[in-house]
Amino acid sequence: MIKKILLALGITSMTLTAAACNTVRGAGDDLESAANTVDDEI
Repeated sequence: MIKKILLALGITSMTLTAAACNTVRGAGDDLESAANTVDDEI
């Protein structure tokens, strides 16, 4: 029973960590794209 709980917690934490990395990477890409657009207009 304890192994199943630990396995579920481990999978959940890995999923949340992967989602957070994708979100941060996506936000960085959006900021870079906005900065490039501003540079092109100037």
